Amino acid sequence: MPFDPKQLDKFPTKPGVYLMRNRTGTILYIGKAKNLRQRVKQYFAKKGDSREMIPFLTAKVDSIETIVVRSEKEALLLENNLIKKHRPSYNVLFKDDKTYIALKVNNKHRWPMVQLVRYRGKPKADGLYFGPYTSAFAARTTLDLIHKLFPLRQCSDQELQRRTRPCILYDMKRCIAPCVDYCSKDEYEEQVANAIKFLRGQNKDVIKTLRAQMQNHSDELEFEKAEEIYKIIQHIEKTLEQQHVDKPLGGNIDCIALYREGEEVTLSQLILRNGQLIGSYHYNFINMTQDDDEVYKTFLLQQYENATALPHEILLPIPLEDESIISDILSTDSPYKIAVLTPQRGSKKSLVEMALTNAESTFKQEKDEQAIRERTLLQLQEKFHLTQYPKRIECFDNSNISGTNPVSAMIAFTDGQPDKNRYRKYKVKTVETPDDYATMYEVLTRRYQRGKEENDLPDLLVIDGGKGHLNIALKVMKELNIISIDVIGVAKEQGRHDRGMTAEQVFLPNIKDPIRLRRTSPLLFLLQHIRDEAHRFAITYHRNKRSKTILQSELDAIPGIGPAKKKALLKHFGSLKKIKEATQEQLCCVKGITEKNAQDIFKHFSVFPNC
Repeated sequence: MPFDPKQLDKFPTKPGVYLMRNRTGTILYIGKAKNLRQRVKQYFAKKGDSREMIPFLTAKVDSIETIVVRSEKEALLLENNLIKKHRPSYNVLFKDDKTYIALKVNNKHRWPMVQLVRYRGKPKADGLYFGPYTSAFAARTTLDLIHKLFPLRQCSDQELQRRTRPCILYDMKRCIAPCVDYCSKDEYEEQVANAIKFLRGQNKDVIKTLRAQMQNHSDELEFEKAEEIYKIIQHIEKTLEQQHVDKPLGGNIDCIALYREGEEVTLSQLILRNGQLIGSYHYNFINMTQDDDEVYKTFLLQQYENATALPHEILLPIPLEDESIISDILSTDSPYKIAVLTPQRGSKKSLVEMALTNAESTFKQEKDEQAIRERTLLQLQEKFHLTQYPKRIECFDNSNISGTNPVSAMIAFTDGQPDKNRYRKYKVKTVETPDDYATMYEVLTRRYQRGKEENDLPDLLVIDGGKGHLNIALKVMKELNIISIDVIGVAKEQGRHDRGMTAEQVFLPNIKDPIRLRRTSPLLFLLQHIRDEAHRFAITYHRNKRSKTILQSELDAIPGIGPAKKKALLKHFGSLKKIKEATQEQLCCVKGITEKNAQDIFKHFSVFPNC
């Protein structure tokens, strides 16, 4: 039964949060208000809320729950937490599922090093992180420069422990060899401190420190060391000259702007560090119920909650109703005040306009790409006489080497793009000999029997293979009484090569001859992309499974080495090859490995070195 607006007269007039639910109790939308009664009434008034999605929302609302709090700040925080917890369909949720690239200094180690890392969400509290970088290339370039300027170790912890003499990097003046105690702890920490300052952009401080060190070595008549530091100073000064640009603004600034057409929104975030634009991120949403003010507030609270390197200023194109409250919330764990500003003129205004331009450009570009994908899928439906539009496509591929460790993998494309949440791996259970048809029959039966039970079926099934593989798929569909899935087979044409490339042929049910697509056909590119992605996913799964099997079989032959000790050995040494090369003393250093275990392992690989 639809919600009765007459109930709103009983709502409190205090600040708080409201939760709109449908008849099954599912939360559709969460909002906050200074005055709950007044705000919620706007949804149901004839001229109260002009957003186009509001009638669709209110038509589904069966009940509204309110939570009263003491202040607007509490309401804002509660709203943010509830949105992340319940993920309502009409709220915007900025999922932090991107993989970030950063440089990490593992400063909790006795001999810290700088390394490139990838992480999702908030980085671990296991060192100092610098970034995120907008590309792996930018991060590697910076890391290479760090290695040239500061002679810190580059070897792994395991290699550091095993070394008895310095590596070639010591001879190249790229490392001061802490592995063999060629440097003191203080000398090494000086290099680490300078590298950290450099990563923080404190280049003048680094040069000042290095000049002082150079002078000290010179006073002590250590001219060789003084010369090495002088070369580092020259490298840094040269780098600064190459990186010099006209910086109208200093400090760290983020500019945020959105572009909207109806309920479709693109939000652009420009990132400036030390006055330089280092990159941007874009976020796309459809069926957007929240207005611009709410989108910006939601973004700020969700995006910067776990950020490690907060900007000093956040620039927006419109003033927010709760600007000062949001600034206080973002500054809670920050050593400095984070200002949320709406510039009206000058360079900062120009930056906001740039963010708006980027949002509009990305919106239109992605809409063009979406239209191209839709057009290609429509052509696919027409060309192959499919019964329905192929919104979701699934493709299978089998993998084995000489019949060992047979596996199969399924990938999915939604709206013409990879949908990795739907990727699946299958360990073949009933087929022991190399039999591609039997493997395909087993895996398809397992997938679509379950899919039928859960009402989770694709629109199109693409089989990597010819007529025989297609017939197996059709047999499975017939046995399961599934008629809603279109099936096609894609295979390379045997014995035909055009300029070194085999032609592709597409097999359709109940049609004798395959269809050949022209080289430049967008349908061919899409089908090749789907087929190649399935092959890549299956091969990767098979290699991982086979390597685990090899490791398991070799270590299982050693008495007293169970799953926990196998895991400890691999974690410590990094590979089976390193375990084979280890001495008894090194094996004893592994947690959980006794002296007897070490003797057995060493003896086993001495007798069977190539097993």
